[in-house]
Amino acid sequence: MPTAGYNITWDVQGEHFFETGVDHCVLYVYDDSAATGKKYANGVAWNGITSVNEAPSGADANKMYADNIKYLNIYSAEEFGATIEAYTYPDEWAVCDGSAEPLTGMVLGQQSRQMFGLCYRTKLGNDIKGDNLGYKLHLVYGCMASPSSRGYQSTNESPDAITFSWEINTTPVEVPVLVSGKEYKPTAIITLDSTKFTDSTSLEKWNALLTKLYGSTTGGGTGGDEPVPGYLPLPSEVFTTLGGTLPSSAS
Repeated sequence: MPTAGYNITWDVQGEHFFETGVDHCVLYVYDDSAATGKKYANGVAWNGITSVNEAPSGADANKMYADNIKYLNIYSAEEFGATIEAYTYPDEWAVCDGSAEPLTGMVLGQQSRQMFGLCYRTKLGNDIKGDNLGYKLHLVYGCMASPSSRGYQSTNESPDAITFSWEINTTPVEVPVLVSGKEYKPTAIITLDSTKFTDSTSLEKWNALLTKLYGSTTGGGTGGDEPVPGYLPLPSEVFTTLGGTLPSSAS
């Protein structure tokens, strides 16, 4: 609501923004031997996701004192973790969850765990368009899942489906020099806002990124009519796909 005499205006119609929901989750199992050079390739849909709780940690202040005063704060490294909850998971998740299947229908637990990447959406809304304003894409790299508990209960008068849960830790990937003279720390997460790509030129670039993430029904093979699987591009490729130009030193 405008307030007379002030430069700042509160509660303008259309500026009551919010973020909600989670959907379109994609799993990319890491494959260092991929001949294509795409380490996070062959993305598969992860249905049944009920929540992704992002949990950054670190960046704690280590207080230094001198001359009887607080002299400075030194901050610890920041880490990114998350908790995934779901009713189900794709078959490809087995190697990420420490399972192996030597024979169809026979699953061994407590095996080596494979690194993976994730992509998921959260919806954006405001007081005019509700939750149809747009969405954010969350790209997560270097993920490893920790063992999780599973509670099986007898069916009763109030049956409910089992919810699976996994704690996720990450190892950041390198971020090259994207802008001349600007250095970035390694990161495990990139967040992208669809509402910033609305004109025809930027929307075309946004759709090009979606095609990389989700794959396409045509475009592969010599005839160009075979499905192409999605993959998780690294930060520099995300940057260039969305219209950025890498400095000559980073290309």
